[in-house]
Amino acid sequence: MTHIVHEGLKAWVDETVKLGQPDQVYWVDGSQEERSRLTKRAIARGFIIPLDQEKYPGCYYSRSNPNDVARTEHLTYICTRKREEAGPTNNWMSPEDGYAKSKEIIKGSMAGRTMYVIPFSMGPIGSPFSKIGVEITDSLYVVLNMLIMARVGHKVLDQLGTAGAFTKCLHTRADLDVKHRLILHFPEDNAIVSTGSAYGGNALLGKKCLALRIASWQARKENWLAEHMLILGIEKDGKTEYVTAAFPSACGKTNLAMLIPPQGLKAKGYRIWTVGDDIAWLRIGPDGRLWACNPEAGFFGVAPGTNSKTNPNAIATMKKNTIFTNVVLGDALSVWWEDGEGAPPASGTSWDGKPWKPGLKDKDGKPVPGAHPNSRFTAPAGQCPSIAPNWEDPKGVPISAMIFGGRRERLAPLVFEALDWAHGVYVGATVASERTAAAVGKVGEVRRDPMAMLPFCGYNMGDYFGHWLRMGGDIPKPPKIFHVNWFRKDSTGKFLWPGYGENLRVLEWILARCSGKGKAVQTPIGWVPAKDGLDLTGLNLPAGAMDKLLEVKPDEWTAELDGVKSFFDQFGAALPEELWKQFETLKGRLKIKVLA
Repeated sequence: MTHIVHEGLKAWVDETVKLGQPDQVYWVDGSQEERSRLTKRAIARGFIIPLDQEKYPGCYYSRSNPNDVARTEHLTYICTRKREEAGPTNNWMSPEDGYAKSKEIIKGSMAGRTMYVIPFSMGPIGSPFSKIGVEITDSLYVVLNMLIMARVGHKVLDQLGTAGAFTKCLHTRADLDVKHRLILHFPEDNAIVSTGSAYGGNALLGKKCLALRIASWQARKENWLAEHMLILGIEKDGKTEYVTAAFPSACGKTNLAMLIPPQGLKAKGYRIWTVGDDIAWLRIGPDGRLWACNPEAGFFGVAPGTNSKTNPNAIATMKKNTIFTNVVLGDALSVWWEDGEGAPPASGTSWDGKPWKPGLKDKDGKPVPGAHPNSRFTAPAGQCPSIAPNWEDPKGVPISAMIFGGRRERLAPLVFEALDWAHGVYVGATVASERTAAAVGKVGEVRRDPMAMLPFCGYNMGDYFGHWLRMGGDIPKPPKIFHVNWFRKDSTGKFLWPGYGENLRVLEWILARCSGKGKAVQTPIGWVPAKDGLDLTGLNLPAGAMDKLLEVKPDEWTAELDGVKSFFDQFGAALPEELWKQFETLKGRLKIKVLA
């Protein structure tokens, strides 16, 4: 590596070497030659297994410790001087305790290992949107994933210069003991410390830790938004409009980001462009509109349920240069997962390293899944067939609409438009999903996940809502806000809407509303499409299905208010008065059966 000219960075690395006691230090330069060399090193040490390189060129398999397979939210902390800065929905620890506890775990934990220093940029290097981080890690798996997920190496250091700001991201696997697992965020210090885990969301510190928790804190200070949102371009007649969308887990976010237009709308010539599938950073542009950038360079997607029906573009993306984690490893060096592509291998190894074959059952006769439900693929975004040609434009893309959604079997209609920005913030703040039979807990129980940011907001969510409201006043030409629900069911429990590519019909109405068109009817909760508002060409829905999909039942929405009140109450004085005003005016509108 070239001589390091940033004295603050050099001092921090030296300090970490003294603490972690690694055998050697390696500065990652981000070159293709380096990637090949580090990949060979990871294979030699058994961290990854090469797949059949004819069928899966550049693809590798990895298996994590069975106790380390998902984000550990109960061990994730916001470390601020004042507890109220973290708010009631985050775990809080004082910075003093956070640094002290983590130092005890890190002390000597890198002995016998290489310590890697990864300079990385979230967002295109040099973009006004972008933020620089440096991750120190003793995990080669983390290095190989970060090379896919961020812009890494020399060019980042050149951009950082001699005194540029960067997020300190310190990670050690330690002994992978849950007792030594902590994911700590120090927003006042622009620092992250993660110990005792090698799993993606806990260890790839540019992703949720920097790009959402730390960035959301910075965004409030600097007057922009860091959101858990996809970015999608919709092209027609040579013009492309862009939307962002936020959904809680299991609501089809990545599938929407890579949507393929349905046959019924083919004659209109739509083309869908993927800008980002998970995170959006949004700033006010010189034209007064909100512009969005995807800070990531890759996809870290959930494998189970991904197939050619649900997401053909994701399947195409992962055919080369991809790391698969905790899926089935076939004996012929293939990969497979439940609800995936093709037949499972005749025999292989399950995510937890045990022999596996189709139809395997446990001692109680229950099927043994081969892939972990949270198994992953890490793939370069540039390989996606639908990736937008301007996805790395340093200016970002202009946003016409912002969409929120949840999984509601009964309550929410297929789509509705908020009455204005403040009402849209209320809609986003009350996003919820109902538990399904597959989830632990009572079926139908409502789980609130405002703006799909509940696990990722780096400060008090009451203040976060206030920041959203203020941003609305600062954006001269704000995007319209909508809510969608692909998951409404009929009385027999069947989905009323086919979803997937057909969701473009809803996006089409949303964009029509943004340009002052689109037939709509006002209801107590907002504007819903008129009966003939959506283009249903080629879609054979059962008789009456559209009426059910668009129905708004005031009594059910009134019953929902109790849950909203309980959720809002926990924020106390931090909750903006405007949201209580929205709550009361909605309650009033729901008493009026028909609005003019």
